[in-house]
Amino acid sequence: MHPIRLVSLSLALAAAFAAPARAQSLLELVQSASEIDSSWQSARAQLDAAEGRAGQARAGLLPSAGLSAGWSVADTEVSRPPVGAHPVTQNLAISASQPLFRPANAIANQQGKRGVDLARVQLEGATQDLLVRVSQAYFDVLAAQDTLASVQAQKAAVGEQLAAAKRNFEVGTSTITDSREAQARFDLVRAQEIAAENDLRVKRLALEQVTGRPNAEPVPLAQPARLPEPTPESVIAWVQTAQSEQPQVRAAAIALDVARLETQKAETGHLPTVDLQAGYSVAHYPRGTVTAPRVNSRTTNASVGVALNLPLFAGFAVQNRVRETLALEEKARADLETTRRAIAQSTRAAYFGLESGRGQVAALEAAERSSKSALEANQLGYQVGVRINIDVLNAQSQLYQTQRDLAQARYNVLLGTLKLRQAAGTLDLDSVRAIDQLLTKKAP
Repeated sequence: MHPIRLVSLSLALAAAFAAPARAQSLLELVQSASEIDSSWQSARAQLDAAEGRAGQARAGLLPSAGLSAGWSVADTEVSRPPVGAHPVTQNLAISASQPLFRPANAIANQQGKRGVDLARVQLEGATQDLLVRVSQAYFDVLAAQDTLASVQAQKAAVGEQLAAAKRNFEVGTSTITDSREAQARFDLVRAQEIAAENDLRVKRLALEQVTGRPNAEPVPLAQPARLPEPTPESVIAWVQTAQSEQPQVRAAAIALDVARLETQKAETGHLPTVDLQAGYSVAHYPRGTVTAPRVNSRTTNASVGVALNLPLFAGFAVQNRVRETLALEEKARADLETTRRAIAQSTRAAYFGLESGRGQVAALEAAERSSKSALEANQLGYQVGVRINIDVLNAQSQLYQTQRDLAQARYNVLLGTLKLRQAAGTLDLDSVRAIDQLLTKKAP
């Protein structure tokens, strides 16, 4: 009897998915995604809009000027003494105003600046979300590739077991039961292969959608696999970092500042406003005036002064506006506290999920070694007649399932590292670059 050959998942992966020259690294696909991702582009446009609004608010503190011109003709009749005239008036005027005391405009200017800060924080959050989404799609494809490679390796091993069972039946050393059990397991693995092929196809489409790169080929994880070093920080340190650095928390804090400024602006409704105003105008009468017909004349006027406006009563509009802004300020404060609690919880979950993932990898690596030993023992026992065919098939199934779980657990650790940094608000391109270094280098 020929020995049953054991097909290793790592060897199958190295042969089937060695990084070709067209493979793209994680950083390359992140760059491609940033160019076409609608969510990131939306956040970037929102920042541009916020900068425009800030410029509009700043205009309330700067001088304004206007130019006006006109031409008119009038039909005028005076009965005593009888005078009839059709005077023509041509005028040109320029006026300017400089706010001297407008507290509402000053507060609006501060709100505009904080609005820009808010948009920047939201763009930072969108960037971190993009990094995680691309990484998720990237590792989903690699996991689907590993699953397909494992199923194909299991199919080859089961096929050899099926061939051996048929040979043994032909020579009379085994029953038809062994052949039928091997055939049933082969058909099952074939169905799993079809499902794995379809899952890989779907995962590739998801990666193409997020990156805009058709037929993207991710660089696989280097073998032997290396995982990021455990972070020395405790969960308390991660939570403290998250509550100060996480974009959602910072955005909620800025929203509270804007609400406070809105209350201050509403309270200025009772305050006076003071403006410096200046003007210069020229009026030309080519046909004269009613009092001096047919006399070409010109009139010029220059003025400068200070205008004071003091509101006295607005139907309690100011008081009710203050009540509204105070309620909105309290809402923003509650939203900030809710966000902090949610971020703290998600950070703890990400931290413990990463720690659990590392433990699973270690346990599955040990399980892989044990499963290989168990399979070899069952193969030897089958050859000497102390084990039956189903024992070998079950040992094969256990080994390949363990290898699939191990590959998925490794990707979960890589992705969990990024998700923990996203939860803490410290995810950036350097974090992705560190993960990218663990992947197989592309062929030149």
